[in-house]
Amino acid sequence: MTPATQLLKKHQASFTVLSYEHDASSTSFGLEAVEKLALPATQVFKTLVLETNTQQLIVAITPVTQQVNLKLLAKACGAKKVHMAAAQKVENSTGYVLGGVSPLGQKKRLATYLHNSAQQFDTIYVSAGKRGLEIALAPSVLLNLTSGHYADF
Repeated sequence: MTPATQLLKKHQASFTVLSYEHDASSTSFGLEAVEKLALPATQVFKTLVLETNTQQLIVAITPVTQQVNLKLLAKACGAKKVHMAAAQKVENSTGYVLGGVSPLGQKKRLATYLHNSAQQFDTIYVSAGKRGLEIALAPSVLLNLTSGHYADF
């Protein structure tokens, strides 16, 4: 059990955990989940931690098939600029290792933005907090438990 699944259970949220054998040589963790679990790539979302120009950390949850538009994300969070946070900052603030960062159950609650495309699905897939584990849940559950917002980025 991970902090993400513990949080979901605590709130009696509806979710499913899917697991697969993680390949240590894989560097594209989201796409590995798509392939090994035979999931639609548009419904599998990666969790990225970024830093604003004021050194605030934020979470962007975006489809694994897309890159984050940094200008649009900065606008969405009210910052002048954003960039990917350093690995050590990500691990310290979330409690998760890269490739297994879940938007749920993080050590510190960060402002969270879910890509608008999630609205078209009843179920999306995000990391459960460990490489090789995914959570299937409704986008509304994710937003509720993270106090997140939809955004176009």
